[in-house]
Amino acid sequence: MAPQSLPPHPMEWTGVLPAATTPFNPDLSVDYEALAAHCRWLVDKGCSGVVVLGSLGEGATLDRAERTGAVTAAVRAVGPRAPVVAAVSSLTTRGAVELARDAAAAGAAGLMLLPPYVYRGDSRETSAYFDAALRATSLPCMLYNNPVAYGTDVRPSELLELARDHPTLVAVKESSTDVRRITAIRALLGDRLAISVGVDDAVLEGVQAGATSWVAGLANAFPSESVELFRRAVSGGRERAFEVYRWFLPLLRMDTSPKFVQLIKLLQAERGHGSARVRPPRLELPEDERAAAVETLQAALRQRPGDLPSE
Repeated sequence: MAPQSLPPHPMEWTGVLPAATTPFNPDLSVDYEALAAHCRWLVDKGCSGVVVLGSLGEGATLDRAERTGAVTAAVRAVGPRAPVVAAVSSLTTRGAVELARDAAAAGAAGLMLLPPYVYRGDSRETSAYFDAALRATSLPCMLYNNPVAYGTDVRPSELLELARDHPTLVAVKESSTDVRRITAIRALLGDRLAISVGVDDAVLEGVQAGATSWVAGLANAFPSESVELFRRAVSGGRERAFEVYRWFLPLLRMDTSPKFVQLIKLLQAERGHGSARVRPPRLELPEDERAAAVETLQAALRQRPGDLPSE
């Protein structure tokens, strides 16, 4: 099928966009100063921007005021240098609309729209939810499709309908874990939507299939290495890209674990760039799981390719 003719959008989503973790104080309140410092560090290391309040950012555990505070802190930290994308996730359509408006008012450059938590609507209900959220903002938006985690699959044909109706829908974060979905989106929509890889251990395959950005998890602990892997993937040097990918995969696979938040925050703490604190119902890893993750990290550091950028 030939790509559909849709109006282009000037927004470009490219490079490594870390799904930033949210740091907490010992009392589990949001540490906005640490969040700002983390965002600055990620951009200093070459990341193209940051995504806050996503699943890795524990956005569902933050109240409305905390979410606005997190976007504000990130924008003040890096807004003049790199875009801040705010994730919008809610149990209700009304909540998603409110959060979209809050993020825009706080200075976000774009939004990443998640489907409703808990309720798994059919295609009609899911499209109506995204339609309402898109109508609530003039910011460029990325739709987050993750049927594995959320049980809701936005198929390419449904993306096409939303893109026809909403010029502000400019990108999709594809996390189905099936790289064929990227080629299917491109076949149907051409370059109308930028495609971002949303699963760390599929980034090389995703870029080769046509993705232009990577919403990355392990970039929170390894930003320079993530940027270099993406650069090599885009440049077409397959063997040089695979050298880094093969080394990185044991760590990248932590992004697909049910405890990906705990694991990535632990790696940050071990690397001196964050804390392992998480908000309940999540708890920090038990000792055996923690020890296994640290052993994987230490093995990776021992085997780190010598031609990677300095940390």
